[in-house]
Amino acid sequence: MNLASNCRHPLWFPLLRQYYRNVLLSHQLLPAIKHVAGNTFVFQQDNAPFHRAKDAINLLQQEMPDFTGPDLWPPNNPDLNPVDYKIWGVMQQRVYECRINSVNELKQHLVEVWNSLQQNVIDAAINEWREQLRACVHADGQHFEHLL
Repeated sequence: MNLASNCRHPLWFPLLRQYYRNVLLSHQLLPAIKHVAGNTFVFQQDNAPFHRAKDAINLLQQEMPDFTGPDLWPPNNPDLNPVDYKIWGVMQQRVYECRINSVNELKQHLVEVWNSLQQNVIDAAINEWREQLRACVHADGQHFEHLL
């Protein structure tokens, strides 16, 4: 079974949910963010199953100064996620500049491209995100692509 393609499988979901909370959030992501930003950030997730898990939500409500929970964020809206509408496009273009011969090569190249992203690409995504948010608010949460 491919774990990545079936994360909702009843045998895997509890283990992955625990890994997300206990390893990725508690020991990697949150300490890294706090180290870089202190308490001057807002933490937000999308509606992925692990992000909506009660134990992950409880942890984030305790640990984060301004946690935006899944009930306040539109589900499955890539137009409001800078990684979805900007970063992945840049990464895809760079990853496929050369021929990929295996899944392991793809994984390695993704990590290399991710690590080589320059700050100006991230800054541009954040600046575009602000415009996306303004358009979404102006359209009362409805379709807003025509406002951009």
